[in-house]
Amino acid sequence: MSFFEIRNLVKYFGGLAAVKNVSFEVKEGEIFGLIGPNGSGKTTIFNLISNYFRPTSGTIYFREHNITGLKTYKISHLGIGRTFQVVKPLCRMTVYDNVIAAAFSGAATRREAQDLAMETMDFCGLTHKKDVFAKNLPIGDRKRLEITRAMATKPKLLLLDETAAGLNPSELDAAIELIQKIRNKGVTIIIVEHIMKVIMTISDRIHAINFGRTIAEGSPGEVANNPAVIEAYLGEEYA
Repeated sequence: MSFFEIRNLVKYFGGLAAVKNVSFEVKEGEIFGLIGPNGSGKTTIFNLISNYFRPTSGTIYFREHNITGLKTYKISHLGIGRTFQVVKPLCRMTVYDNVIAAAFSGAATRREAQDLAMETMDFCGLTHKKDVFAKNLPIGDRKRLEITRAMATKPKLLLLDETAAGLNPSELDAAIELIQKIRNKGVTIIIVEHIMKVIMTISDRIHAINFGRTIAEGSPGEVANNPAVIEAYLGEEYA
């Protein structure tokens, strides 16, 4: 069985089908891009994987475990971490305490959580900001804190939801470098991203959806030149 797989995933909200029979597999150690226009169902798929929403039908597998409908904290304990499109740190706490709070998802003691927090901040390049209150961080550092908190849960699979949104060019380059560093550490990544410089630079394979349905999958070059993808982003006259 593959490292991670979703089969025939469907999600209805009332009469609206947000995800329509989507299936894909992710290989261990790769960066797998998930793209599509606004409202296409990308974040909904992340929410189904994390069980923030329960699928209407379909199955989700992670390392031979059927995790469909499993409680969110149990999914985290199995080794799936995620970031959120809208970052919401614990604003009245320092960066260090934010990461400690995340580390407690797997740490048995406060000392273990503190050590893991320091190790993770060092890895993600946030040690120099550890005593800054989260509410005082600029957007680039808030995004980095979001990734750091997710990494403090010691994930084997990391779901990144638009971590590059709102970043300036130098911050984009730093984000790409961090994501590649995380993959080199042995963490498999599924990334949702609208910024094509990021998704095309780092992805091994890309899965494209529109209106909740799969429209293409393949290498970055294959997906970028797929007429259905071009039409979804630019309109049929460009396809």
